Amino acid sequence: MQQYSSLPDQNSQIDATPKLLTTNQQLRAQVWLERSLNHLQSRLNDCLLSACKTVPQAEAAQAEVFQTVVNEINTAVDSSNLALTGSAVGIALFEPQETVATVCYVSRSPSANSEALFLEVLTAEKKLLLRLQEVIEVEDLQQLENQQPPSAWPLADDSGSLMGWLIIADRESLIESLAQLRSELMARSAKYCTTALAQLRQWQQRYELLSSSNQELQHTNQLKNQFLANTSHEIRTPLSSIILSSNLLLAPGYEPTRERQQEYLNIIQSSGKHLLALINDILDLSKIEANQMDVQWETIDVALLCSNVLALVKEKAANKGLRLCVEIDPDITTLVADSLRLKQMLLNLLFNALKFTSKGSVVLEVAPKGEFVHFTVWDTGTGISQEDQAQLFQPYFQIAKAVADGVEGTGLGLAVTRKLAEIHGGSVKVESKLDHGSRFTLVLPLKQEAGVGGDEGVREANSSSFLPFTPSSCVDILLVEDDFANAHLMQIFLRKLGYQVTWVKNAAQMWQTLTQLDPAVILMDVYLADGNGLELVQQLRENRQYGAIPIIIQTAMAMKGDREICLATGVNDYISKPIDLPLLASLVAKYSKAPTEVDGESKD
Repeated sequence: MQQYSSLPDQNSQIDATPKLLTTNQQLRAQVWLERSLNHLQSRLNDCLLSACKTVPQAEAAQAEVFQTVVNEINTAVDSSNLALTGSAVGIALFEPQETVATVCYVSRSPSANSEALFLEVLTAEKKLLLRLQEVIEVEDLQQLENQQPPSAWPLADDSGSLMGWLIIADRESLIESLAQLRSELMARSAKYCTTALAQLRQWQQRYELLSSSNQELQHTNQLKNQFLANTSHEIRTPLSSIILSSNLLLAPGYEPTRERQQEYLNIIQSSGKHLLALINDILDLSKIEANQMDVQWETIDVALLCSNVLALVKEKAANKGLRLCVEIDPDITTLVADSLRLKQMLLNLLFNALKFTSKGSVVLEVAPKGEFVHFTVWDTGTGISQEDQAQLFQPYFQIAKAVADGVEGTGLGLAVTRKLAEIHGGSVKVESKLDHGSRFTLVLPLKQEAGVGGDEGVREANSSSFLPFTPSSCVDILLVEDDFANAHLMQIFLRKLGYQVTWVKNAAQMWQTLTQLDPAVILMDVYLADGNGLELVQQLRENRQYGAIPIIIQTAMAMKGDREICLATGVNDYISKPIDLPLLASLVAKYSKAPTEVDGESKD
């Protein structure tokens, strides 16, 4: 034993034992802390998952997160075996700009037989009771947050704005090491709480966004179904007129008078124009929504344009016994706009007014208002309710009473009108009262920053301005068209004008015919059974023998860019189907260099 006599046994016990115990306590405390925080994180994840599955209200999900935090901290403290028991946890919330907060969540409330738990504000030397609905001044909570050791930890939302405090109260003071351990638990728990709330809000925002999108999709689907029903009616009605009229003309044994024939043909023509207008409205809306609508700026004679527009609707007004007139302020003479689109907008407004007016008047007023001009169409019709006015310019929307009364329409005219007005830098306004008529006002700027310009070529809207002519019968036209009805009617029309027309229905026949014929103009369809018309144009342009022949494409391609695509292949001009016969005559005359003197008689 003497070999150990020189060792300071007592000092060894004093030096070694406390160090070993301190290390064990630290390890046990660290394990407890991480285990408690992991369990809290797991429970918060369960809360978020539950919120995702059940889609609760935001307040209910937030309340569950708050209550979970205080309960889990309380459970962790009670099970710590680290002399942390005897504490209570709570959350005090406050509204911005308020000076007090309210304790909304607690893990343990004092009973009548238990000792009350207090928060000690050291700097103010006051004690605050921790219990539900207790009101605490924000200033005191800030003191609890800043004192050492702290008893309150801030809770902020995802934008950084303070929303409350996580607080803890004890029956007795803790030694410094345990106070630090508890502070770390509370600080990290507060962080987990704010992170969970931020995730919850982000998820709820996404849910609200998806819900809104879903409602919009449902509304769009409803409008689509309504549009298909309306469009089906709008298509079937004129088609029925066309088929019935043509059946009568073709009926065996039925020999109608010339006047009756003219009546049937007028029905067929007007019904066809109605179908074309329907298709144009749909295409125009598609172009506008795809930002593909071209605008051709020009200086417009306002009086002349209004006169032309009224000429197109006067027959409908006369048939209903309505007074139709125009009132133009003398200060308005010209306007910079797209004349075709302006006519379209005014016609939409006028036709609507005539549609919903059974007696009285429909008036077009034009007046200046500063740098703008107001085109007001007012009527003495049925008027429009406030509820319907709110949806009036939505695509496919139709007034329920109008549909029930059998009033024709697709619900596209006003939507197209407003969008065209916006493209012009203007707007459309409506004032109406049931049984007291309506006032639609188209507001357009007098001038456009883009200036006057645009396409100087032939436009279909101006096709009626072509000059009659009698070309020489030696002018040969080669018509390449695979549709028999279109080809036959074009042949009849051009032959009536004096042209020699040779019709072929595919590419093979075209090449064979060109070996025997030197046409002045080739009329080329795009879609052929054995080839693409645009590819044929390129082949013709690369051929030295045929490369100089003028080519006019006739096609159903009528969207933005189609004309440019056709011209880029080397065609001289473009006309869309259904064929505008006056425009066709004008283009053929232009490229065949036919004389354009007016002749009173057309050749048979």
